[in-house]
Amino acid sequence: MIYPKLSAAFFQRPDVLQIARDLLGKHLYTNIDGVLTAGRIVETEAYRHEGDNSLTMHLQRKRQQAQGLHVPGGHAYIYTVYNRHALFNIATHDAEHPDAVLIRAVEPTIGIPEMLHRRGLPAATRALTAGPGVLSQALGITPALTSLAVTGDVLWFEDHGEEIAPADIVASSRVGLAYAGLEAAGLPWRFRVLGSPWTSPAK
Repeated sequence: MIYPKLSAAFFQRPDVLQIARDLLGKHLYTNIDGVLTAGRIVETEAYRHEGDNSLTMHLQRKRQQAQGLHVPGGHAYIYTVYNRHALFNIATHDAEHPDAVLIRAVEPTIGIPEMLHRRGLPAATRALTAGPGVLSQALGITPALTSLAVTGDVLWFEDHGEEIAPADIVASSRVGLAYAGLEAAGLPWRFRVLGSPWTSPAK
């Protein structure tokens, strides 16, 4: 069955929290050097330029790189942490509003043997794609893809007709933001599919 791709308009809506929730249950695809991999999204985090000190600090500390967020919604924004983990974000809204959604975990669906090879794992367990760094490694996502439209033939999202009910979405604080202060660290902007064994460990 052929499913529709999410259009740029999906990511250009003004409410990044809604976009982060709406991405749950959608499917993320990559086609890297002709190798197709995909997974159903089960965990996201929202970052908003207003009222979110973690993003404010990121925009200041990575000023040149963070220009990748000052674009129309629907483009990849990928950067590394600890010099090894690539974090896959999608810029949302517009160039004047540098908001983003981080994809934190997927349930692998297509290309699992290739994912296992990339991760050096013998079997498909949660460690394969639960967490933003390992997810990117499994799907072949690297910083070289930054600024690429997520509506093309290398990176894209599909709507397979599944909508996650609000009662099945767990909202909690985001991960690793103590440096940004208690207010930013406590914002409940991490969204997970209730009961999914593929989400990253809760804090």
